[in-house]
Formats: sequence, structure tokens, C-alpha cells
Amino acid sequence: MISIDPAAQSERDNYKLLIGSIVPRPIALVTTLSKDGVLNAAPFSYFSIVASQPPMLSVAVQRNQGAMKDTARNAIEAGALVIHITDESIIGQVNETAANLPPFESEVARAGFTPVASETIGVPGVKEAKIRMECLLEQAIPLGGAGSQPACDLLIVRVVRFHLAEDVYVNGYIDPGKLNPVSRMAGNYYAKLGSMFAMERPE
Repeated sequence: MISIDPAAQSERDNYKLLIGSIVPRPIALVTTLSKDGVLNAAPFSYFSIVASQPPMLSVAVQRNQGAMKDTARNAIEAGALVIHITDESIIGQVNETAANLPPFESEVARAGFTPVASETIGVPGVKEAKIRMECLLEQAIPLGGAGSQPACDLLIVRVVRFHLAEDVYVNGYIDPGKLNPVSRMAGNYYAKLGSMFAMERPE
């Protein structure tokens, strides 16, 4: 085995080990609304479930040399955001939202997504996603970095409304074959849903 001390190498080298090891990662397409009314969208693969009662999710938004990104800033200011699950039908558009646009330009418009009003929050989602979740911000925790410059903002959010395409919702469950989720690998690589197998958990 190769033994590596993360403190003895660069942030970039640690990043490469993390994104190559923690795979595949689901991709959250997050929409937020700026105080000027611009609908922002960006993809995040540092994304997971936190709890089911109440339903809570986490999204880690990396900072750029200590500067907070639009998604984190907007979510904190508005206290709300919409998380969409990335699937094969929208992956091209989701990739477009990763463009580095100024705060006054909308990635939603650039990607050709259709904004759709939320039921419980003021932040719109996008119509094309098969699953979207309206969320309220529970906590925003600055983490990592050195000294007074955090490396990321960890957003802990509570889901207050699920929106599911009829064909993916079957008897109370999500049909993964109908969802066709796309996950993030390292570099420019992505993965589709592969073969699945079942295994009983021990009691």
C-alpha cells in the first residue's frame, strides 16, 4: 500500500485523491435566487443525505480563494434553495450551468432550462428535472481553509416539498431505471446507472 500524508502535499493533489476515491457521487443541480432576482443554477457532487426525519440534505459549496460562491451567498440570504437530481435527460444542460458566469447572469437561461415556481418557497426550480426538492436552509457552516479564510460553506437543508415525475414514482419508491441518474467521477468523467444486485442485511 502507498501511504500519503495529506498535510505533506498540495490541496490539488488531495483533491485528486478525494474525487478519484469517493465515486460515484450523485450530482445536485441547485437553484438559488439572488437578492436582485437572478435565478442561479450550479451542479454540486459534494452532496448527500443527512437525515430522513425531517428529510435533510447536505451540499458543500467550495469557495474560490476564500470568496463565497453565488449559490452559498444566495441560499444564506434567501434561506431557501431547490435541489434537483441530475439524470441522463438533462446532464448536458446541467453541465452548462457549471460555466463561470457573473452574478447578474442566469445559468438557468444559459442552459435553456424552464423555470417553474415552487409551492412553499420563493426560489423557482427547473421543470426539466425528474426530481426536485424545495428546501429551507437549516445551517450554513464555513469549514476548512486556513486561518480566517474557509475553504467551503456546508449547507444543511430541510426538504419541505418533493416534486417527482409520475413515471419515476412507483408504489412509494423511486424507480432507478426510470430516473436514469448520472453520477460524477474524476476529471471530465461521469457514470450512468450500471448493473444492480441485492443483498440481505444481517439482523
